Amino acid sequence: MEPVALLNHGINLLAPAIWMALLLPIWSLIIFRKKHLAPVFIVQVAINFVFCSLALVIGLAVFGRDGKMLTYLAMVALSASTQWLLVKGWRG
Repeated sequence: MEPVALLNHGINLLAPAIWMALLLPIWSLIIFRKKHLAPVFIVQVAINFVFCSLALVIGLAVFGRDGKMLTYLAMVALSASTQWLLVKGWRG
């Protein structure tokens, strides 16, 4: 596979993780409205991106292909749990 094609496949694999990592902290600010409890925005994005990417790569390894709905479900559940912990959602 050529390097450009490999880069294209990698970007397309991680595209859902990028969008989830960017949008989840914004939604979190709207829902929780406790900006002082959460880490800086870019830290939240980085942590969410790592966990979303991890879920996608594990899904690719387990199922042998990309795009399974169970993989996306795992990514959403993992990133939502991570964001909830980052904003200390248990404090109400």
